[in-house]
Amino acid sequence: MTLLRNPIRLVPTLFLIAIAIGTVLLSLPVATADGTGAPFLTALFTATSAVAVTGLVVVDTGSYWSPFGQIAILLMFQIGGLGIMTAATLFGLIAGRGFGLQDRIATQVERGRLETRDALSVLKLVFAITIMVEAAIAIVLAIRMAVHYDMNWAAAAWHGLFHAVSAFNNAGFSTFSDSVMGYQSDPVILVPIMLAVILTALGFPVMQDLREHRFGWRRWSLHSKVTVAGTAALLAIGFTAILAMEWSNAATLGPMGVGSKLLNAAFHSVMPRTAGFNSLDVGGFHDQTLMVNYLLMFIGGGSAGTAGGIKVTTFIVLFAIVLSEVLGRRDAGLFNRRFGSDVERQALTVTVLAASLVFAAATYIASVTALSLQDILFECISAFATVGLSTGITADLPPGAQVVIVLLMFVGRVGTITVATALAVGRRPRPYRYPKENLIVG
Repeated sequence: MTLLRNPIRLVPTLFLIAIAIGTVLLSLPVATADGTGAPFLTALFTATSAVAVTGLVVVDTGSYWSPFGQIAILLMFQIGGLGIMTAATLFGLIAGRGFGLQDRIATQVERGRLETRDALSVLKLVFAITIMVEAAIAIVLAIRMAVHYDMNWAAAAWHGLFHAVSAFNNAGFSTFSDSVMGYQSDPVILVPIMLAVILTALGFPVMQDLREHRFGWRRWSLHSKVTVAGTAALLAIGFTAILAMEWSNAATLGPMGVGSKLLNAAFHSVMPRTAGFNSLDVGGFHDQTLMVNYLLMFIGGGSAGTAGGIKVTTFIVLFAIVLSEVLGRRDAGLFNRRFGSDVERQALTVTVLAASLVFAAATYIASVTALSLQDILFECISAFATVGLSTGITADLPPGAQVVIVLLMFVGRVGTITVATALAVGRRPRPYRYPKENLIVG
């Protein structure tokens, strides 16, 4: 089949198939708590949000969906977080099918242009880290919920597992109607979730570098250095900004003690990196805090991981280009390495496409609703960056606006470059180049 010979088309197609299967499963009567079955749009929205590891919901996950529905959602964001090709290849390896060239190429496309020879090594790393981290966090959360909150062990085990898998995959789904606001003063609940989100938001290539070179900074790849340094800087900026802006806000940090303020400011500096859990009422944030969240969500996490957004490396590359232009340098780069022109063009393309999609979606939703532009923009960025945070307007959106959010979540997960390239596969490059002529910029 032509499709199978073009892995860059295969990846978004398989994501669509996963969403279709998820929609069918959630439409079954057995998937809802009342046994009536979910409306098509509700099932589609939830399935897309799960497969795209976003976390935006139009119904309460814990009360609307039955145990069957919740398990289906968990499996969807587990597969969506691992990646369709990654999950399929892992299952093939377990079944003894082997790891052929087609698997390597498809995995390379999905995991963010890894070297083909490294694909199998990364897959093994993904599998090992997934099992260990999810199991460890699930155990910690389950014990805490059972012992400290008097939850029965069966319920504690389920809630712990659900939140551990959701956190590891940056999904943001919660079985609690208020996400984790009920645990906003409990570091034993919030810190493990934060650590899982930070780890997987770095991306698997960074984890591979950590495995091979430990903390030998000089031996890390440029990608790992930029990702780790950029992540640390953004977390510090987010923490400082949220703490300062929300310190006296009666709707968020105001009533808390100093320790809880620090904990929740840290938690909410991590969550916009595409995780979607909230320990504070996002709708109660000051306008300036929401603007900080716009930036953090739009940038997102590291490449080739479970995070969304334009990615940390993309933002850093653009920043380095601007810096080099201001300083009059010929090349843009960091850590004594220069970026290639193809990397610079890709970073620009990703950013322009992302900003254009968010702008177009926000404009349409603003034209069909009476909601504030600020809340609409927050929702659109959250959807595209597969974050899952919301000011509380998701369920109030009309059907047309919900469909737009669904499209944003899909494109945000698959990637603007992947979608654009998938559409362009098969086009022949021009055998000529036009003469060069400069124009005035700025």
